[in-house]
Amino acid sequence: MAPPRCPLAVTPTPMLPMPRLERELGFAPRSLWIKRDDLTGLAGGGNKARKLEFLVGDAIARGCDILLTGGAAQSNHVRMTAAAARIAGMGCVAVLGGTPPDAPDGNLLLDAMFGVEIVWAENYDAEMVETVMAETCMRLTSEGRHPYEVPLGGASEVGTLGYVVAAGEIVTQAPLGSIVYTATGTGGTQAGLVVGLGHHGRVRGVDVGAVPDVEARMAGLIAGTASLARQPMPDGRAQLDRSRAGSGYGVPTDDLKEAIGLCAHLEGVLLDPVYSAKAMASLIADRRTGRLLADQPTVFLHTGGLPSLFADRYRTWLAA
Repeated sequence: MAPPRCPLAVTPTPMLPMPRLERELGFAPRSLWIKRDDLTGLAGGGNKARKLEFLVGDAIARGCDILLTGGAAQSNHVRMTAAAARIAGMGCVAVLGGTPPDAPDGNLLLDAMFGVEIVWAENYDAEMVETVMAETCMRLTSEGRHPYEVPLGGASEVGTLGYVVAAGEIVTQAPLGSIVYTATGTGGTQAGLVVGLGHHGRVRGVDVGAVPDVEARMAGLIAGTASLARQPMPDGRAQLDRSRAGSGYGVPTDDLKEAIGLCAHLEGVLLDPVYSAKAMASLIADRRTGRLLADQPTVFLHTGGLPSLFADRYRTWLAA
């Protein structure tokens, strides 16, 4: 029996060539492609729409009336979970790491528009946010509500099914033998792609520093998702670039500014400084050092994150 699914995303998303960036980086013609999962449509787009289709479907099947999740203050996942909740006729509560700003900006402004009930934790720490989420879940239950706890980034076996499906799209759209670069936060996107493509060597994840134990989380997700999807365990070992996280989650670095600038100037594509720019910075570095060969068909998975560009923290950094 297929897992329940709530239609939220506009898919399949397009796979497009990147000819000018390709030439800039010395790729062979028609070797560099972009998978536009920033165009999934839900609340500004992004990769979480694919996961939320299965998570919200599961919540509806269980008779839940509220989605509970968490993340950093500028969480793309929270913004999209809030929109999904409204489409499904549910409420949304989010635990955010940090303190409330004087005025909402970026994703926080959109959270407010969707009517999210925010519970503020202290400075962002994944384990602390998860602890407060568990406490909030118990509170909501005691109040007679029926919450569905959506993990950070939607990274559960159920949510990860969204990227098993996405892997099937990539197989039909990309050149034979392509490898995929993706930002890796809580691990669900990379885990789903690996299960769907069948080999770790096909997916190069770029750790953005969202959680300290992402490799262990991915290992569990891969095993559970493969079983749920009735797929064999993938071959090989996890490919994860841990050199791009910088001094902390969400902290921008100079190589991100170059990645954002090259994609904007050469391809008219906007990257965000928390996720997609870090993945692109890794791809650029791998090509320049020769780890990524000129004729290797390569797909850059754009996971979204546009609202973060309008948060004061990043807007002033980019303007400088």
